[in-house]
Amino acid sequence: QVQLVESGGGSVQAGGSLRLSCAASGLMFSSYCMTWFRQAPGKEREGVAGIDTDVRRTYYRDSVAGRFTISRDNAKSTLYLQMNILEPEDTAMYYCAATKWCSGSSWSVPAYFNYWGQGTQVTVSS
Repeated sequence: QVQLVESGGGSVQAGGSLRLSCAASGLMFSSYCMTWFRQAPGKEREGVAGIDTDVRRTYYRDSVAGRFTISRDNAKSTLYLQMNILEPEDTAMYYCAATKWCSGSSWSVPAYFNYWGQGTQVTVSS
């Protein structure tokens, strides 16, 4: 049974930092491209950052580029998202997701992802 379990969310003030983790089990983690998505109330789910299987390519939405860093440790089957200089607009539920469909055009498209975590809440106050 595939499980993706996110952790590390919380409440911070604007300008603060958080590090999210996503522990994977039940799948060959190193064979999957991974993306962090987020969804705020009343908004569509959006891709935040993606990473390919061997860490050669990473992808970021424009609004987080330079503030967020995605990484993975295949030996630990864990995905990370370091979030710095957080803004109130970053407030959302954050999800990790896995796919074998790895391409620069699909990293942020939810329909391509087979497995999802339950999410971790990030709240940024001004």
